[in-house]
Amino acid sequence: MYYSSLLALELPEWLSDWLADIGDQFYLNFIKDQRYMYILKGLGITLLVTFLAVLLGIVLGVLAAIIRSTHDKLVTDMRGGFGKAVLSALNFITNLYLTVIRGTPVVVQLMIAYFVIFSSSNNKVLVAVLAFGFNSGAYVAEIIRSGIMSIDQGQFEAGRSLGFNFVQTMAYIIIPQAFKNVLPALANEFIVLLKETSVSGYIGLEDMTKGGDIIRSRTYSAFMPLLAVAAIYLVIVIFFSRLVTILERRLRNSERQ
Repeated sequence: MYYSSLLALELPEWLSDWLADIGDQFYLNFIKDQRYMYILKGLGITLLVTFLAVLLGIVLGVLAAIIRSTHDKLVTDMRGGFGKAVLSALNFITNLYLTVIRGTPVVVQLMIAYFVIFSSSNNKVLVAVLAFGFNSGAYVAEIIRSGIMSIDQGQFEAGRSLGFNFVQTMAYIIIPQAFKNVLPALANEFIVLLKETSVSGYIGLEDMTKGGDIIRSRTYSAFMPLLAVAAIYLVIVIFFSRLVTILERRLRNSERQ
């Protein structure tokens, strides 16, 4: 009886008109001509670029972190020679890479990659993956390096006492512990990178943000498509942030056991 009486009530005219307008806007922006597919396809491209860029960034970051940490730990004890010269040269190149990448905006790097370096390529996804991957690698390098430098020097000495050389000690003892320490920070880098890919539209890549912008250009209505894009980003970030929280809790519990 209570619910039926509520349904029987007439809505105020202003509220009825507002709901009708919202419904018309929703139909115009998403249902008509299946315009929601712009956002749906863009979401797939956004996730693809993000995951591939993260993988590339981790590979580059680990290599850069190993070079920098190896240089910091060994260069003063190394005798002059070819090995020391190579290590110093690699450290210089790594520092130059980190300085340039961290000192310039990611959107500028993306445009340079597409319009200058890969100007003859039409594969926008590949260009975006490379640009965002190299950008992420610079930040991952510092995250990994901080994890390596946080490992007690006694761990290096323990590895040497077991008969491991420096490379084996890094591979079997230091790197696994460093990854465990910086895993939450790496997960947060993934979340940051996910949001940074929203500038992919500058090279014409139809990611999720570009998809919302295409809908806006067709309907001349910015509210609905941009709100939908923002809501999807927010849901994804909340989801991965929750996973990071769970991961941090499990790492703390494993350390106590």
